[in-house]
Amino acid sequence: MNILITGVAGFVGTNLAKAMLRRGGRISGIDNLRLGSTRNLDPVSTHPDFGFEIADLSDIEAYRRALGRLQSRNRIDEVWHLAASSDIPAGVADPAVDLRDTFMTTFNTLALMKEFGIGTIAFASSSAVYGDLGDRSLAEDSGPLFPISNYGAMKLASEAVISAGLESHLERAFIFRFPNVIGTPATHGVILDFVRKLKVNAAKLEVLGDGSQRKSYLHVDDLVDALLFIRAHAGDRLNYHNVGPSDEGVTVRFIAEQVVQRVAPGAGMTFGRGNQGWVGDVPAFSYATGKLSRLGWRPKLDSAQAVRRAVDEIVAQESRG
Repeated sequence: MNILITGVAGFVGTNLAKAMLRRGGRISGIDNLRLGSTRNLDPVSTHPDFGFEIADLSDIEAYRRALGRLQSRNRIDEVWHLAASSDIPAGVADPAVDLRDTFMTTFNTLALMKEFGIGTIAFASSSAVYGDLGDRSLAEDSGPLFPISNYGAMKLASEAVISAGLESHLERAFIFRFPNVIGTPATHGVILDFVRKLKVNAAKLEVLGDGSQRKSYLHVDDLVDALLFIRAHAGDRLNYHNVGPSDEGVTVRFIAEQVVQRVAPGAGMTFGRGNQGWVGDVPAFSYATGKLSRLGWRPKLDSAQAVRRAVDEIVAQESRG
C-alpha cells in the first residue's frame, strides 16, 4: 500500500513513517518544515520506499504540484493527515495560525484527494475538540463540543469536513483523537520546556499554573501502535476513537518532579496561580478509551511510565544538541 503522510517531518509523522516502512509500506511525505525538521527524517530519508516533498499545504497550488510529483512515482492509496500547528498559545495569540495550518491544510487535503481519486483518509485529531467538560469522562459520544482553543476549534471543524466528504467522494475515514503524546523527537511540550528551563537555570524550575493540571499521557510508540491497530481492525466507513491510556493521568507537578530529579536534583520549583498553564489550556480531563479497548488494543505504558520514559529520551535528545 502506498501512503501519504502530511506533516511527516514532525514528531508523530517521523515515528509513523518509520513504523510503516518496517511493515513493508511505501511512504510519501510532505511537510512545510515550519515545525518539523529534515533532521527528524534521517532514519527514513535513504529508504528506497520513502519519498519526500517540501510544500506548504495551506497553499493549494504548491500542494497540488508536490502531490503530483509524488503520485508520478507511486500512486497514493490513502492519506494520513497529521499536518497542523501544534502551538496552542500561538493560535490563541493569532487565530490565523490555526485557520491556515490546522484547518486549511485539511480542507486542501480533501480537495486534492477528490481531484486525484484518493478515497481513504486517516486524520490526527485531538482531545481539544471536547473543550472543558469538567469532571465528565470524555467519551467519543460526549457533547456538546465547545473547544476553548482555536486549535481545538479547527480540529473539530476538520472532523466536520471529513464527515461531509464521506457523503461526496471519500470511501473511508479514520479519526484519531490524541491525548498528550510524548517521546522523541520532541519539538514542543511540557517535558521539553522543563528540561530546557533547567538547562538555563539549574537552581529553579518555574512552572506555569499551580501544578494541579492533570492529563493523560501516551508514549509515541504506543500511539503509533494504536493507530496502525485501528486501521487494521476498525471496519466502519467513519471510524473515530479516543487514543490514550485508561488511567486518570498525572499532574504537571509530577512531571516537574520527574524532570528535576533527572536533570537537576535539588532544584527548587515555583508555581503560578490557577490551574491553567495558558489561555486555551484544559486544566484536567479524564479520557474514556473503552471503545478502543473493546476493539482489542491497550497501551504498554500508563501515563506515569510514559512520562518517565519520555523524560529520559528528551534529556538524551537535548544532550546531543
